[in-house]
Amino acid sequence: MIRSAIRLRLSAFAALSLVASCATIANLRAAPKPATPPPAAAPRNPIPYPITESRGFARAVANGTRTRTGAPGPRYWQQFARYHIDAELVTATSQINGRETVRYFNHSPDTLRAVWVYLNQNLFAPSSPRTVLVPVTSGTEILRISAWGDALAKRDTGAGYSIDGTRMQIRLPRPLAPRDSLDLDIAWDFQVPPDGAPREGSTGDTFMVAYWYPQLAVYDDVDGWHTDPYLGTGEFYMDYADYDVNITLPQGWLVGATGELTNADQVLSRQTRDRLAQARRGTATVHVVTDRDRGAGPTKATNTGFDGAVTWRFHADNVRDFDWGASRTWLWDATRAIAGDRTNRGRPDTTAIYTFYRPEARRWAWDRSAGYEQSSIEFLSHYLWPYPWPQMTAIEGPSSCSGMEYPMLTCVGGPRDTLALYSVLVHETGHMWFPMQVGSDERRYAWQDEGLTRFNQAEGMQAFFKGYDRESIARKSYLDFALGGGEVPLMRPADQFPVGTAAYSIATYDKMATNMMSLRALLGDENFINIYHTYGLRWLDKHPTPYDFFNTFSSLSGQNLSWFFRTWWYETWTLDQAIGPVTTVGDRLVVTIENRGLAPMPVRLAVKRTSGATERYIVPVDVWLTGASTYAFSRDNPATVASIDIDPENVFPDVDRSNNHWVKR
Repeated sequence: MIRSAIRLRLSAFAALSLVASCATIANLRAAPKPATPPPAAAPRNPIPYPITESRGFARAVANGTRTRTGAPGPRYWQQFARYHIDAELVTATSQINGRETVRYFNHSPDTLRAVWVYLNQNLFAPSSPRTVLVPVTSGTEILRISAWGDALAKRDTGAGYSIDGTRMQIRLPRPLAPRDSLDLDIAWDFQVPPDGAPREGSTGDTFMVAYWYPQLAVYDDVDGWHTDPYLGTGEFYMDYADYDVNITLPQGWLVGATGELTNADQVLSRQTRDRLAQARRGTATVHVVTDRDRGAGPTKATNTGFDGAVTWRFHADNVRDFDWGASRTWLWDATRAIAGDRTNRGRPDTTAIYTFYRPEARRWAWDRSAGYEQSSIEFLSHYLWPYPWPQMTAIEGPSSCSGMEYPMLTCVGGPRDTLALYSVLVHETGHMWFPMQVGSDERRYAWQDEGLTRFNQAEGMQAFFKGYDRESIARKSYLDFALGGGEVPLMRPADQFPVGTAAYSIATYDKMATNMMSLRALLGDENFINIYHTYGLRWLDKHPTPYDFFNTFSSLSGQNLSWFFRTWWYETWTLDQAIGPVTTVGDRLVVTIENRGLAPMPVRLAVKRTSGATERYIVPVDVWLTGASTYAFSRDNPATVASIDIDPENVFPDVDRSNNHWVKR
């Protein structure tokens, strides 16, 4: 498996991080030196603002499945499943008829007497609770269920199943013991909702089919079963699984999906297969299906089905979900990306890049989409770690998809210009790392995937559009909202943010991206990126909690960062560092630094002399952690001090930068 080679890099990353963590605060980007230390009476290393870990996490540490260093524990376990799904799309009625067999492996030390399954299409059922407006359908209809071959009835007690909104509980005919497996057989159907449904939908000629099959909920080592309902705002928490999926639909339609197409010779024409082979040999974009190639036939996109229908067969290993889109009007472009040495063979590996879009989407820059997707994969593979899968697909779908990620697949809907299309593609492609590889709980802690991805998106956009400062846009977005008084703490389940405000998007995306920028400034570029890599690589294909993120950065940096995480994750305190009175006392210039906000942060100072020389200093955060709100900073030769600036590089989110500058009059 290519993942095993990636994991081999973890020990090297960890070693680099530990070495880097020995660097002092003077190793920051601007190489400042420490300012005059605070009075001796002030404690140098207090433990302020403690973070109280959850009971479940403390229990997991005691059980040996988690650690307080941020690494998985020696007894870490995780559930796994294998799905075989047969699905038919009736395009005329948007109906999907499906049957799945699932083998569920109980790797936990617990005996399970019931299992929970998500029926996410019930978000659209008339009586289901939700936090967003959605088109109404009948939801998922369960036609039959069996466990280990025993048919189960719908009932509230005893062996059987019961449904509550988007959740289904299956009470088993016998307990599922540790290290045993469960075989489920479920038949179901539903109607794909129209355009207007979040993250999916149909326009009649184009479908995005997502969160569409009965999927086992996560049972983990921290909280057991996760059965938070799908209400529309919060996204998903999913276990990893293998998938074999067969999708039957009319001939002439194209399908983009998670995984690899395993029967290309049966569903694609020779011309299409030849062009795909051409795309795999180079890095230029190949027009695999053009306007005149659409449809079925020897010189068209697909083969002709015997009965007017064809079945597309896909396989995917160790992914957290399977999703797909289909259209009879799509064009198909392809190229390949250099994804880095993911197999540790000493040479770069490649990933196939596919983009599907309707002809009218050319005016929204979709004819450049294959190059954009190629660039995104290559940048993120370099900035983070190599993309692990054989293909990546972007489809232009219903407008309500907006921009949504699925394993090896993203759907982007609606008109966009060149900048906006690249922006959404690099963001959604960034989700292939968080949460597709680093499988956090998006419903409870959306910042673990959205905020990290917003940060990675900013880095990708700045690399692609030279001189474009996407970081400043995220920082300004957070600051503007914080000043407006509508902010709520970051550590909040997605469905509990105030409805009808930007509180969720600002906190989860832009504030978290800003937090990452601040953390980078605190630790220094090299130390930060090494620890960031280590966090990701040690939690590949696993389920990190926020405490694993916090503990990784604190442990590998060699610093107690509880003050930082408490300030920016659990509170809505703002940062306002200011230069107060400046006086001359004898042969010293005495500068009063004021902490006018509640957020404690180190003070980065630049003192410019009349000679043009600039001296840089840092007032350590410990000054503010003792409760002080002012700090006296002095320099010699006052006549030669021309100006003083706080944070001249603008690396911290100060709400009022007008008081950060002093100049001699």
